[in-house]
Amino acid sequence: MALSHLKSLQALELALRLGSLQAAGRAMWITPAAVGQRIKALEDYLGIELVVRGRSGLRPTSELAGALEHLRSAFQELDSVATMLNLQRGDEIHIAATSDFVDLWLKPRLESFKAEHPKVLFCINGEGDAPLRIGQVDCEISFGPQRGDDGDSLLFRDFVVPISSLENTRRISNVALRDRLEGFPLLHLDFYKEDRSAPNWAAWIKTQRLKRTEPNRGIRFQRIKPALEAVRANAGLTICGLALIRPSIDDGTLSLPFPVSTGQWTDHAFQARFRSDALLRPQVKHFREWLVGQATATRDWLVEHDQSAKPPRRRRRTPGRPHAAGIT
Repeated sequence: MALSHLKSLQALELALRLGSLQAAGRAMWITPAAVGQRIKALEDYLGIELVVRGRSGLRPTSELAGALEHLRSAFQELDSVATMLNLQRGDEIHIAATSDFVDLWLKPRLESFKAEHPKVLFCINGEGDAPLRIGQVDCEISFGPQRGDDGDSLLFRDFVVPISSLENTRRISNVALRDRLEGFPLLHLDFYKEDRSAPNWAAWIKTQRLKRTEPNRGIRFQRIKPALEAVRANAGLTICGLALIRPSIDDGTLSLPFPVSTGQWTDHAFQARFRSDALLRPQVKHFREWLVGQATATRDWLVEHDQSAKPPRRRRRTPGRPHAAGIT
């Protein structure tokens, strides 16, 4: 079997071990459809079916059942080899992260880290200075419900507000406040839809007591970056987190058409998780410290941007453990 089928075998093993294409996709940082395509390519190559769907999830076919334990053992051995060799690549850092976080927040800041550590090579979501490796990444960064009670993996929550171009802010500023959004294009971001604390347009308009016919109509975007490009092109307004667009707010290419006090803190957060064995490498430790510092600066900026944007108090934390200071 060609070496090119190794990723297909990895997708097959993860899908069966975790029970679904969705779970395997999250583990591999690819879409469920891509996992299915890799398995299908392997089935086409072998000329047999390998998995079937059941009520309890995916299960192996009779053709695969006899080889499944060998498949699992093989990837356990590969993981062990990767762990043993991991210490040898001290100049590489492999990261899997939410694409919008990478494009809008991490990459614009990464040059400052590279200036201090010029020998460090990055592979982020499979691309970068370092080649893609098989095995677990050093750091995973995601946006979702806060994990655990001590906040060790927390980077920052975001503060979402209406965002506009300067031109559209000027246009609506001449209209009475209550009618300011009536008939004006609204762009909808699905990035925050799983977070009940982050308002959509309908909820925000209702809270602000504005007039707007059919507030749910308009173009929908899965990702933040293309939505912001549409805003810059004067295609409409959207509701977006400030943390990822600070440079555009600072340089005036994006505008806040309403007071920042009309915004809302997300309950979900950007979080980072480092493998414990990866932190044995000095460069990963340095990156972790740098990441925490950059996240702290972002949180401070969100609060200082307007005093009305102070985050709500969370329940009392264990003494001696600073809020969001550590990352696991």
